Amino acid sequence: MYRSILYCLIIVITASACGVKRFLPAGERLYRGATIQVEKEKNVKASSKSLRKQLKLAAKPAANNFALGQPYKVWWWFVIGQPKRENGVRAFFRNKLGAPPILSSKVNAAVTATNMQAFLENLGYFHSVIKGDTINKGYMTTALYKAHVFPQYTIKNISWINDGSDLVRLLQEEQRRGILQAGNGYRLSDLQAERDRLDLYIKTMGYYHFNPGYIMAYADSTIGNNEVNIFLSVKNSIPEHARHPYTINRIMVFPNYTLLLPPPDTSKTGTFNVDGLLLRDTVRKFNPVLFKNVITYRPGKIYSSRDQNTTLNRLINLGTFKYAKNRFEQAKEGSDPYRLNVFYYLTPAKKKSLQAEIDGFAKESRFFGTQLSVNWRNRNAFKGAELLSVKAYGGAEISFSDSFRNVSNFRLGTEVSVTLPSFYVPFLKKKETNLYPPRTRLLLGYEYFIKQNFYTKNVYRLQYEFAWKESSNKEHTLSPLALTYIKPGNLTDTFTKETTLNPSLISNVYTELILGSVYSFTYNTANPFEKKQWYFKGSLDLAGNIAGILSGAKQPRQKELLGTPFAQYVKADIDLRYKRKLRNNFDWASRLLIGIGHPYNNSGILPFSKQYVVGGASSLRGFQMRRIGPGSYLPTLNEQRLYQIIGGDYKFQLNSEIRMPLVAKLSGVVFIDMGNIWTKDTLLFGKAGQLKKDFYKELAVTSGLGIRFDAGIVLLRADLGIPFRKPYLPEGQRMVISKFELGDAEWRKQNLVLHIALGYPF
Repeated sequence: MYRSILYCLIIVITASACGVKRFLPAGERLYRGATIQVEKEKNVKASSKSLRKQLKLAAKPAANNFALGQPYKVWWWFVIGQPKRENGVRAFFRNKLGAPPILSSKVNAAVTATNMQAFLENLGYFHSVIKGDTINKGYMTTALYKAHVFPQYTIKNISWINDGSDLVRLLQEEQRRGILQAGNGYRLSDLQAERDRLDLYIKTMGYYHFNPGYIMAYADSTIGNNEVNIFLSVKNSIPEHARHPYTINRIMVFPNYTLLLPPPDTSKTGTFNVDGLLLRDTVRKFNPVLFKNVITYRPGKIYSSRDQNTTLNRLINLGTFKYAKNRFEQAKEGSDPYRLNVFYYLTPAKKKSLQAEIDGFAKESRFFGTQLSVNWRNRNAFKGAELLSVKAYGGAEISFSDSFRNVSNFRLGTEVSVTLPSFYVPFLKKKETNLYPPRTRLLLGYEYFIKQNFYTKNVYRLQYEFAWKESSNKEHTLSPLALTYIKPGNLTDTFTKETTLNPSLISNVYTELILGSVYSFTYNTANPFEKKQWYFKGSLDLAGNIAGILSGAKQPRQKELLGTPFAQYVKADIDLRYKRKLRNNFDWASRLLIGIGHPYNNSGILPFSKQYVVGGASSLRGFQMRRIGPGSYLPTLNEQRLYQIIGGDYKFQLNSEIRMPLVAKLSGVVFIDMGNIWTKDTLLFGKAGQLKKDFYKELAVTSGLGIRFDAGIVLLRADLGIPFRKPYLPEGQRMVISKFELGDAEWRKQNLVLHIALGYPF
């Protein structure tokens, strides 16, 4: 197979080498790219490599892609030919597989050399000289640029031409904290960025009509010693109204705005005053307190673009309004001309909606099933942008595996939740003006779970949760009350007999109360186009600690709360991800998961819903879920059938993969995974599953290949994993990387694990 692929690749490359020349127009050659030679003066600090890399950005046009020295995409372009229809099959393959040729007639080396020289001057390399020429070889043309680079000029002093105005004083004070600093290398881009930054700042100080074009910058490069003096000033021609700060005169809100019948927005008719805001809500659709909390400034305050953006963002993020926009105009009434009237136009979204969904799924635990859910939503339930959601669902899961036949799972449930656009704490009011409105969520849920031929469970949930964003890339979630009550029933004779053979199975049907609090913090790189991307999520889950102290619990299930044994544990999780963009659109992505659960006193093990698992499409891809861990333990088929999950109290997992583009919307991946789970004690899986000092000897290692298809709405993924290290084998025999037997059908059945899933694994 591999030889066939190699032969096809050689044939394509050979054909492209022979075929492109005959397709080129008469007198034309194919542009091969640019070669840049750098000659530096002795005081130039930048390396030749970095200079070539920067100059490459200004070398136009960009050449076609080559493989083994041949323009394979250009060959495809010509071979597929001109399509008859723009949206036809031929056009699709021509655009996806091929690329139009970059011809020599598009290359003007002399003009490009001039542009490259100007590019260097903008970076402060004054007096540098670049000459360009072309070299023809066969049917290809190469551009050759020779750059003679002089030292980069540095900034000696930065001075403002002060006219004594408050405007210049504010600009001067802020500039001292900015991008331009004495001793830095001169860059035109820094000057432009500093003008934009100063404009953003001055607009937070009331200068509504100011813009960056009013700031002038001069560079004096004649002072010698490769230094420049920078002079900044405000233009003399700046309009008078741009020299003065503005205050807010009036704020009017139209919460039922429509383009069909827009109300007169300059008249106070029909409005009422709430905390300095004029609302025109004639149908009383909204509680005025909503706008009192969401709008962050009031009349009499200095205009600030930060307040403006914050308020608009908060209104949009309420989820109640389909459109939100604002308008500022200079106030005409009164003697002070430097005042602004503000108008907010809010178009409500559809208040109520009913949605039904039917899903089909395949679980990594080898169950297939379907679920029907009906969700009713009210986006303004109590006239304060509250989201009321009522959900009912039912589902079934079955398995066609022999060992899992007649072990189907069925569930019926309902959830009612209310989400409030503020911090809601009884008897306590907190005024906040963050960019994103906080949310308080109250949830009440119930589920009836049936494990066929074994038992049933009644699961009750109550959750009181706060969520708020510190910024666009930092988010906090706090659940001071997270209550789960589990009451099993209808134990069958079959399950009872199994528990006599394996008493630890009884832990699956414990009646238990989980009374806890959960906090999590999430951070990600704000700019999605950064070369290095970071994601971090840390969480802390505490349950039963106060109850344990008050009751004096010392042994598992010794004490009760409301007549039910309560869980007592501390649980901390870390999810750290790193993604780095490599050359040629390759990406390197990695993830580290660390989970530590410590059940104690009233709990011998973590509740099953809180335990860690490994294996499957987003974990150790060389193993199926339920077939690895904890520790060196290998779960039996009977345990896989009867245990709710095969889990542990501790987890370590490391994933890393290289993602590479293939063709069109297809991409490939090479991955390696490592990790395992462990238990605190020997209650469920004996000593083999318990965490030990030499736990690293029980790490599983897998590797493999994958392919992804980006369908736009969803990403389809298939990963083929192979175990390299099996921790459940005897010590000294766990490394199985040298025992590959691809020709053996039984080996393939035991070691080739295919996962099909949606979305990236991390």
